[in-house]
Amino acid sequence: MDASMKFVQIVDFETDRFDEMRAVAEEADKRFAGRSGGPTHRLVLRDRNNPGHVLVVIEFDSYEDAMRNSDDPETTEFARQMAALCTRPPSFTDCDVLDMTEFK
Repeated sequence: MDASMKFVQIVDFETDRFDEMRAVAEEADKRFAGRSGGPTHRLVLRDRNNPGHVLVVIEFDSYEDAMRNSDDPETTEFARQMAALCTRPPSFTDCDVLDMTEFK
């Protein structure tokens, strides 16, 4: 794979404590802000037909950046806190970004 290829991880989970989860994420955002090699974008999606079902799409500049981020103890603690607010364990899908188009 191309080392400069962007990488995305999709986290799929269910929760009935979304507001608490958002508060934990906002606190983590403050701690992680400006950290080199961290996520570059995050998109949070709620299933209209099942409001407790949430997908989070997290973009990194590379797979290597994502793996370094995953190995960080702060990231591990953040993931533990988030999982504790889920009604089922989250699942993770790792994706190489092959193409991205912005429509204006």
